[in-house]
Amino acid sequence: MIELALQYLLSRRRQTILTLLGIFFGSAAFVTISGLMLGFREYIINQLVNNSGHVHILARKEFLTEHSLDESWYGKAFEHIFWKVPPSGRKDSAMVENPQSWYTRLNKDPRVVAYSPQLTASVIVSNGKATAPATIIGCDPLAQKRVTTIGEYVIEGNFNDLALGGNKLALGDELAKELGATIFQTVQVSLANGMPSPFKVVAIFKTGTKQMDNVAFGAISDIQKVNQTPNQVNEITVRLYDYTQAAMLADSWSAMSFEKVESWDQQNGNIFNVFKIQDAIRFLSIGSVLIVAGFGIYNVLNMTVVQKRKDIAILRSMGYNTYEIVSLFFSQGLLLGVTGAAFGLFFGYCFCLYLQTIPFAGGPLGSGSGHLIISFNPRIYVQALCLALMSTSIASILPARAAGKLTPLEIIRAGAE
Repeated sequence: MIELALQYLLSRRRQTILTLLGIFFGSAAFVTISGLMLGFREYIINQLVNNSGHVHILARKEFLTEHSLDESWYGKAFEHIFWKVPPSGRKDSAMVENPQSWYTRLNKDPRVVAYSPQLTASVIVSNGKATAPATIIGCDPLAQKRVTTIGEYVIEGNFNDLALGGNKLALGDELAKELGATIFQTVQVSLANGMPSPFKVVAIFKTGTKQMDNVAFGAISDIQKVNQTPNQVNEITVRLYDYTQAAMLADSWSAMSFEKVESWDQQNGNIFNVFKIQDAIRFLSIGSVLIVAGFGIYNVLNMTVVQKRKDIAILRSMGYNTYEIVSLFFSQGLLLGVTGAAFGLFFGYCFCLYLQTIPFAGGPLGSGSGHLIISFNPRIYVQALCLALMSTSIASILPARAAGKLTPLEIIRAGAE
């Protein structure tokens, strides 16, 4: 049956080649575009997962409303309370309450790799006449390197030197350029209305993200002194053995505590919505190419059925039943789909190998080595093959059914007419 199907396809070589090219380009395009998009996605997820921790324990923000104080001391004296000016503002603390209880809980949890208490403060950093507002993050430097990948981005100095204390800073590359600061130089750090404190620059890091490269890191005890909040933290960043469990753990920890607990994917839900849109565009764009290729297959098989009516009559008279006739023409469509998809997947794979060798500037589309990041996830190739086979199968059904319904008597009558 396969040999006969091949003979029928080879009898119309030009149309067969054109149809194969449609499946070929559709499959190759799907592999290439998916490799680029999913490579970009993997890079973003890797940055989100490794650069900022898996779970974030933050001070819960609660705002006063008109009825927030109904159960306070006023509520005991009066049944109804009416405000001329309703209360407003926050009634919670900007710091994590009782962080020691969190440390104990995290130390006992086997799912936790490490955690780092942090104190984030808005400060003014100056170097001579150069002054810049900045965000400074106080942390446990050794724990911070275990929780995030900040240590991998250090281009000068040593991030571990922050652990020695004594007012030391690690500056982001953009902040260092704005201040004109270099390694081992002393800069002044102060609050908006506070006295400046001297800090020695012991490391400079560059992540490639402008927002992150405008940040400075210091030992948490030093930043607590500058911020005048001793022994207080406003965030605890946690790293897990399995980052996919982050959302589940965040929900369970949030239910048993006053603090706000969020996972890395909950904090970046808008990015995942963009990923869904990307998937829709990817499947729609490549699907349209394969639909056009499917029409080509339908046209080839339909013309083959018309031209091979006499052959079908001979096969039916020789004892071929309807199922076998349908299988004959359906096999032609599958041959076109499998062959075109196989060549398309191979070409797409080779083209992706070439793309990842092209030098590319740093940033969200480039890797640390300065080249495009391409995904070679096997799911891409399975999806491309399934799309190609689905389009060819659907395009083959109608001609195959039409061929199977023909009887020798109908063919003879049609020839006589």
